[in-house]
Amino acid sequence: MIALHARRSAASVAAFAECYPKRPLALVLTGTDLYRDIRTDTQAQRSLTLATRLIVLQLDGLSELTPKDAAKAMVIYQSARVLTPGQRSARYFDLALVGHQRPEKDPLTAVRALLRLPVELPVRLFHIGAALDANLAAEVAALGARDSRYHWLGGLSQAATRQRIKRCHLLLLPSLMEGGANVLIEAVTSGVPVLGSDIPGNRGMLGADYPGWFPVGDATRLAEQILAAMHEPDYYAALSSHCAERVSLLSPASECAGVCSLLELIR
Repeated sequence: MIALHARRSAASVAAFAECYPKRPLALVLTGTDLYRDIRTDTQAQRSLTLATRLIVLQLDGLSELTPKDAAKAMVIYQSARVLTPGQRSARYFDLALVGHQRPEKDPLTAVRALLRLPVELPVRLFHIGAALDANLAAEVAALGARDSRYHWLGGLSQAATRQRIKRCHLLLLPSLMEGGANVLIEAVTSGVPVLGSDIPGNRGMLGADYPGWFPVGDATRLAEQILAAMHEPDYYAALSSHCAERVSLLSPASECAGVCSLLELIR
């Protein structure tokens, strides 16, 4: 059995372990598992105990596990097909913010950063994601209404989202927690650098030394980094080159090799 989510799949994991105690059971841990549920939820903790193999989606995920659990864990990075960078606006410096509107994604920090940028700057923030949390979405909409440079596009298909990302100059990733953000992968494999919150799930994707991290919730620092990316070619080049170094790690071939290694281990 290969299960996704320690807490959400807890009943299935327990049932499989009871019916087939000698068969392998691999468990893929997400951001809510690593950075919330396995710390406090007894069902999630039991899933870890029952699993014969654990999979985390970025390197820093291993540090959230006990030594006993880390010994049976492996890292498999998710992937995305490489896209040729799109034609980017010469008039505007475009920012992408991608993620359904829910508290873990913290879209307010990105919009607050936009409001801190000088009003005369030719910046556009394209926000993609469905309004899953009505109260948060209303707060974001009210804040965004104060700046005509904010554009909420709602929920889009993956293909349409990737096309929008690849035409932007930066991806903003202000999340409070991530297990290994797909949208980061989609940006990097489209040649779009990232400005992201300094959380383990992001650091585990691009490294602790990546120059695009900002403190969680720090809209002022994010605004400063956007300005630097706009006006300091060396800074933007450093972001881009660091992301480019990770493209092969985030390729479908690399993910396939990781999954094949997992299957060999649990045969």
